[in-house]
Amino acid sequence: MHISILHYAAPPIVGGVESTIYHHARLLKKAGFTVSIIAGRGEAFQEDIPFHQVPEIDSRHPTIIEIGKELANGDVTENFYQMRDELVRSLLTTLEETDVLIAHNVPTLHKNLPLTAALQLISEKNIPGLIAWCHDFAWQDALYTTDLHPGYPWELLSAPWPRVRYVTVSQHRQSRLAKLLGVPKQNIEVIPPGVDVFEFLDISAFVQDIVGNLHLLEADPFILLPARITRRKNIEFAIKMIEFLKEDHPLVKLVITGPPGPHNPKNIEYLNMLRGLREDLQLTSNVHFLYEVKGEEEILILPEENVAEFYRLADIILFPSHREGFGIPVLEAGLGRVPVFAADIPTVQESSNGLVEVFDPSGDPHEAAHKIVSFLESDRAYQLRRHVIESYSWQSILGNRIIPLLNDFEPLAK
Repeated sequence: MHISILHYAAPPIVGGVESTIYHHARLLKKAGFTVSIIAGRGEAFQEDIPFHQVPEIDSRHPTIIEIGKELANGDVTENFYQMRDELVRSLLTTLEETDVLIAHNVPTLHKNLPLTAALQLISEKNIPGLIAWCHDFAWQDALYTTDLHPGYPWELLSAPWPRVRYVTVSQHRQSRLAKLLGVPKQNIEVIPPGVDVFEFLDISAFVQDIVGNLHLLEADPFILLPARITRRKNIEFAIKMIEFLKEDHPLVKLVITGPPGPHNPKNIEYLNMLRGLREDLQLTSNVHFLYEVKGEEEILILPEENVAEFYRLADIILFPSHREGFGIPVLEAGLGRVPVFAADIPTVQESSNGLVEVFDPSGDPHEAAHKIVSFLESDRAYQLRRHVIESYSWQSILGNRIIPLLNDFEPLAK
């Protein structure tokens, strides 16, 4: 499916709508859609996303500004109609291969009324399908209403266009737009803007691939055990904790970062024992060794420069060792502001200054797991983080809201 995205301006122009266009375009492209951008200002920001510049789409184009002055005085002159018809011809050519056009703000904002009128005429053909992505409403903004008048073309901003799907960015805007257009709220989709987890947390493409393969963004919670696979790390205790955690948090993920320790051949036996325990406890989708994430053909040794990325993504650091020379992961977690649940051993108490939650590494895994459950139930920072990732990350918005909306449109027969 070919998706075109239209607005007065596009990245690298800085603005809220332009930022939304940037994220929509690159994530849709990554998801397998053909994507192009149409705007009056901007430039290509990614090689495989074409940018089509139509200067008269720009709200700041000199001719558009002059026509806007005439319209603000209530004068619909021949200049308006000529520009409208020029834009119809130009857009029909540009949109020839497009299945769905996403038009940001143009159907409800008066910044380029010849463009609005052109788009409305094109929408009557229903080729391509049109999504009106509405951020702002001229008729409901006191700053703009003095420039608006009864009749055509201003009425296009306050009437629903047949066969057009309307989207707003919040429930509040949904209510306002429904009132403006005189339609039921349920006829208007709500798809908010979001944040890019990987971009905000500075996650490399290398780690993004691992996160995607293991579905770590969906983990609830994502628990990181930064250690090599040796018996003194007590990893079986952690796996048993996950068995109990899964009862309350079925999407829990435990990721062990290191390979088997290099100095003892019995560490491979230990890894195989841990694999067997994971299998016996039916935790194959919950417990992951990064060492084996690429399969039997290629082992993965996590580069040191990527370790901090996993700390930034993790909800909890788990450190169940029977003994340690010191305990560097506790220090790393402290820098990363990640909660730590660790074995109650002298080196952990020393490195943490008693500021982490501890448990008996030879005790009851159920009891240790309960400490984590209690934390998750009460910690607002964790709950807000999960809420943002589940509801407002661009990755979630794309998969749960945007792609289902696009899939309602039938691709054109080319």
